[in-house]
Amino acid sequence: MTNMIDTTTIEARFKSEPQFKSLHHLFLNAANNIHTPSRPYLFQKIKGQWVEFTYAYLLEQIDYVTSFLISEGLQKGDRVAIMLENCPQYYILDQSLQKLGLVNVSIYPTLTPEETAFIINDSGSKLLFVGNTFLLKKYLKVDSTCPTMQKVIFVPSEMEESGKVINYTSAIEAGKNSFDSNKDAIEKQFESVGKEDLATLIYTSGTTGVPKGAMLTHYNFMSDCYDAQELCPAIEKTDMYLSYLPLSHVFERMATMYLGIYIGAQVAFAESIEKVATNINEIRPTLMATVPRLLERVHEKVVKNATEPGGIKAKIFWWALGVGEKYRKQLDSGNSAGVFLSFKNNLAEKLVFSKIKAKMGGRLKMFVSGGGALPPHVGEFFANLGLKVQEGYGLTETSPFVTVNEFDRQVYGTVGRVGPRQMVAIQNIETKEIITIQSYDSFNPSFECAEGEILCKGPNIMKGYWQNKAETDNVFDADGWFHTGDIGRFDRGYLKITDRLKNMLKTSLGKNIYPTQIENVYLKSARIDQIFIIGDKREYLTAIIVPSAEAVAEQLSSKADLLKSGDEFIHDSALTAWLAEDAKKLGNGLAKFERIKNFLVKREPFSVENGDMTITLKVKRKVVMERYIAEIDTMYASVDCPL
Repeated sequence: MTNMIDTTTIEARFKSEPQFKSLHHLFLNAANNIHTPSRPYLFQKIKGQWVEFTYAYLLEQIDYVTSFLISEGLQKGDRVAIMLENCPQYYILDQSLQKLGLVNVSIYPTLTPEETAFIINDSGSKLLFVGNTFLLKKYLKVDSTCPTMQKVIFVPSEMEESGKVINYTSAIEAGKNSFDSNKDAIEKQFESVGKEDLATLIYTSGTTGVPKGAMLTHYNFMSDCYDAQELCPAIEKTDMYLSYLPLSHVFERMATMYLGIYIGAQVAFAESIEKVATNINEIRPTLMATVPRLLERVHEKVVKNATEPGGIKAKIFWWALGVGEKYRKQLDSGNSAGVFLSFKNNLAEKLVFSKIKAKMGGRLKMFVSGGGALPPHVGEFFANLGLKVQEGYGLTETSPFVTVNEFDRQVYGTVGRVGPRQMVAIQNIETKEIITIQSYDSFNPSFECAEGEILCKGPNIMKGYWQNKAETDNVFDADGWFHTGDIGRFDRGYLKITDRLKNMLKTSLGKNIYPTQIENVYLKSARIDQIFIIGDKREYLTAIIVPSAEAVAEQLSSKADLLKSGDEFIHDSALTAWLAEDAKKLGNGLAKFERIKNFLVKREPFSVENGDMTITLKVKRKVVMERYIAEIDTMYASVDCPL
């Protein structure tokens, strides 16, 4: 071990931090102390109009839901499943559960009926709140296999009630009628809730193996809120989030819901991912939690719209970006930009940057990016426009925040500084020696270290996996370190992620290769929508490439119909050669063993719906390799190679 950490400062933070007992106490603090109950807090578009929901309204609804839950006989520690898209009712339900010490078991709406049944049965959930007719029908297919389920509550409240299915309005009415008689029981149960009690079970996305329920406590999330506020002081009580990522996922739950509650920020719900561009102009948010793929698409669209006409407009755009880059680099290095460069940047802001920002509402001060690796060139692009992208790192098991880029110090390609209450170690994957241990207080902006597995310690780390001691023991070592399964190192004081350990490809020539970094290089091509690198136990790398339908329609229109229907893979020499042009150019920036030598052209994108992506839009490597092994073997046997 190369260094030891003095934990005195960390221990002092524990003593001086807010002493809230539960996540519901955070909510009460926001409603009564940061703001007043009459303040509009949540916003949802209903029948074409944005409707506001005050703290007072939510508190009243929480009273009725908690009364309903008490009448149903639920006791502290019982599990309640929620299969609901983002809406005010999700906040009401979650806060009701947290107030009573019940456990939120959120189920991704995209899961299959069988996966849904597995989570309900594994958790022993007694109630299910469900968000639309499609999801209700999906659950009812497996209802007979879920013996613990006592009642299903249909949130839209437009279903004829029968059997165990009732409408949400009926539950609210029942809770309202019984509230006076249940009030003392509610308060007694609320008083019994402590910060170490279980708040939620969030099941891992299961890219390999059976999903596991990460047990996260009230304090797991609260400690992350405290850490996030210290590292992201630019998030304020006057801010407005636009929420589009699923609340069933830990990233949105923490970054938007719980952090927003703790800070006192407002939240508007996007109608759908397809409507984000419209809603962002209507709501004009100041903050958004997002995944890299959305930022990549915005980057591609902005560049296309600015340069497609050519001529003077394109020249001004590229000039402005160049000025923005020089201006950013001067500030990042701690130097003054100078009068002349500042003048040029102000001109670039007026001519170009302000117009781009206006299309994103005009008030955005930052994106918080997580759930996957952000290609450095995308983060730098936004920074050159004067928009911050604070990329962070974490897992479901870490609640999820571990590190984040600081608002005033962005190092693109890294995931930032260690949280103030946490420690991160790098362990040699072969010798198991601890290479370094870093904390917030040991931060050195020039510190670098060798690569290894990332280990974590802190109050944000889960209790373990629900009813799964074997898997729990597998990720915690004897010294209490949580093994993330991610490979990384420290670079300029910030954590830098290489890839998932399980993603590592070992070629037949003995080269260890992490595909994500290589994929990000090829994704710089506007012609490539998605790429999946292959090469484990093979002599060289190949790939599956999904072409950009938009780029094909614009640059190779005669081949656009190939993407609309047909076989899984497209065998067309002109389309292959067109993709190979960019692949060759970008491959020149890689080491020879990192370059792809051949590729398959896939017609349909990888997607959650097709079962080959996780909810955070990461490709399931094992699923893809098993699904297309015959085509991959044929590609490696082929002598016809476009690269």
